[in-house]
Amino acid sequence: MTLAEFLDWESSQPQRFEFHRGSVLRLGDVPARHNRVTMNLAIRIDKHLDGTACQVFATGMKVQTADSILYPDVLVTCGKAVAGDEQLVHDPKLVIEIRPPNERDDRHDKFNAYRSLASLREYALIDPVDRRVEIFTMVETGAWAYADQTRDGVLTLRSIDLAMPWGTVLKGVATANGHATP
Repeated sequence: MTLAEFLDWESSQPQRFEFHRGSVLRLGDVPARHNRVTMNLAIRIDKHLDGTACQVFATGMKVQTADSILYPDVLVTCGKAVAGDEQLVHDPKLVIEIRPPNERDDRHDKFNAYRSLASLREYALIDPVDRRVEIFTMVETGAWAYADQTRDGVLTLRSIDLAMPWGTVLKGVATANGHATP
């Protein structure tokens, strides 16, 4: 199946699917915790980007790489300041994935697909259950720097010059033992 065939096929499906290196993967339902973190991030990033040429999108927007169609949880693009009817982004600057519980560890596989995009400057992986945050940021040399921000207390997204307290990211989200983050 080609990317074009996948896009045509997926448009008639009741569920969402990703296409990665020739494989079709059905996207499962996400728990409330996942959705809440996605919204917390998107709302805060949207406020931060107000008045710029950048836009934030959450959940339903597709990103196309050379051999994949992926649905990141949150993405920022600075390609155009006004959203239209497009459903596909080719130039994300920032991609954030919220790791669902009990999912296979595909973070490096997806990161490899995303980083093939010339526009990408940062990739963040957040695990709201384990309270982990890992960031890959492109540095001046063109290499990717890894940072584990789990213990920092702040989510720092250098690509959009934003520092968010970890409590803001996890606001209203239950911990693994069921306690709520204020």
